[in-house]
Amino acid sequence: MPALDSWTTPPPRSTYNWSVFTKPWSGLPGDELGKLVAGLGFTGAEVPVRDTAFVTPATAEADLPTFVEQLRAEGVEPISIASDLSENAFSACAKAGVPMIRIMAPIGPDGYAASVCRIRRELEDAVALVEQYGVQVGVQPHHGKFVTSSLGVLQLLDGLPDEFKVVWDAAHDALAGDDPATTLELVKHRLGIVNLKNAKYLQTDEGWKTWFGQADEGLSDWRAVFANLEDYTGPICLTGQYSDPAVPVEDRLKADLEFAQAAVTSPA
Repeated sequence: MPALDSWTTPPPRSTYNWSVFTKPWSGLPGDELGKLVAGLGFTGAEVPVRDTAFVTPATAEADLPTFVEQLRAEGVEPISIASDLSENAFSACAKAGVPMIRIMAPIGPDGYAASVCRIRRELEDAVALVEQYGVQVGVQPHHGKFVTSSLGVLQLLDGLPDEFKVVWDAAHDALAGDDPATTLELVKHRLGIVNLKNAKYLQTDEGWKTWFGQADEGLSDWRAVFANLEDYTGPICLTGQYSDPAVPVEDRLKADLEFAQAAVTSPA
């Protein structure tokens, strides 16, 4: 992938909602988080609703609407929460006007086939909540002990209502050995969010490990991603995941956002 400075003319901001997963600052209240996210150049955010975050599953119904209102006051539109499929999460999103709950599909000790059957039952059980609250469910593939490929997630969602979406992830797609020209074409009818991060494998004394770097430091070519997003108008979410803590995550995100916006106008 060419370096960022290989584009001589700064590209215009596209019409995408450029968003960021706010996990690196999950303890911040909404007003502080909104100022930080907007200051980095983002117009959207995915908010973790977890026990370790400012908004927890237990407090979400009461706290998420105010939290979201504070983000919007800074020009930041929440695109989703990263949480679970409890009724509390659906109710909180409906009250706050957040359109999606993002989850992953973990593989348990009972193995892949049994885990996929169990997750499918959980998704089917959530259909009534999706219909009641008008909130979508996004399922993201993830390297490791999860359903790892976009096509595996697509199969998991087969036959469910359209409100069940694929959250496509550039890094995990590449770690799975897939080609965005194939996966983005096949999932486009269910595509809810496009995650941008990059990763590669590194050999260590303990074996091969995944290493998450910046836009031009991994197996994913973001230009190729945008070349296959011609009809997509949903959020682009930079996830802020980096293995090397030597550089502040805010600095890395600023550079990666600039890189991504340049890649929109110079696709592979």
